[in-house]
Amino acid sequence: MSAPPESFWAELPLGRGVALLVHDGNGLAAFAKPAGTLSHPNGAGEEPRSLLNARYVLDGEVYEWTGGDGAPRRLWLLNRLDSATSGVILAAASEELALAMRAQFKRKQVRKIYQAVVFGAPRQAVELWRDLLAVDKQGGRVRTTASAGHVPAESQMSVLRAGRGVPRVTLLRLEPRTGRSHQLRVQCAKRQLPIVGDQTYGNFPANRELAKTAGTKRLFLHSLETKFDYEFRGQRFSFAARAPAPPEFEKLVLQR
Repeated sequence: MSAPPESFWAELPLGRGVALLVHDGNGLAAFAKPAGTLSHPNGAGEEPRSLLNARYVLDGEVYEWTGGDGAPRRLWLLNRLDSATSGVILAAASEELALAMRAQFKRKQVRKIYQAVVFGAPRQAVELWRDLLAVDKQGGRVRTTASAGHVPAESQMSVLRAGRGVPRVTLLRLEPRTGRSHQLRVQCAKRQLPIVGDQTYGNFPANRELAKTAGTKRLFLHSLETKFDYEFRGQRFSFAARAPAPPEFEKLVLQR
């Protein structure tokens, strides 16, 4: 099976604000997902709010639609971002490639870099965060805590820019070494560095006040870059995608 033609990528039913960043000759692709857009629809009527405005089959983790020529089209989702998180998200144009990539992801061979704006400031400019988390998944609801857990989580943190206003905010670079649900949000909150706009683990009074003064309510967490080498059909390839951080990230820090 060969990779899809350029017309496949040109005719994707992209969701509002979604952009195709890059795709390779095997059919591996990266998209830039805006904050507020779903990685995939969770129920009827949510397709227009999703990465693709198309039917989604949960069992196969695949989008399905009909092309302009009347032929069926499919795109397999490889990872997810919380709807409130923006940035790089991956997909594959064939099931064979999707299965190979998901197996590689389980071996922790993917490097991901995030940016976040948090309330407060870390004690050190560079820190390695290690925690044991408890992850509870019930009925599509995910909640993670950093107490009484047994799931190891590790992230590398470095300060990019520190604000000087009140409340103080800081722009961080975060590189998770593990891929736990809500990992970065919980690890930041545990260190009294809640991510600005986090409606689950954040500082709710500070969020409300900042929304009034800065006029923004979004979660300030962005998947900036994803890169990795991968093997497919006996050959080795490199893949990298970068979605520039929204301008409001640095602007918020400079304004404080």
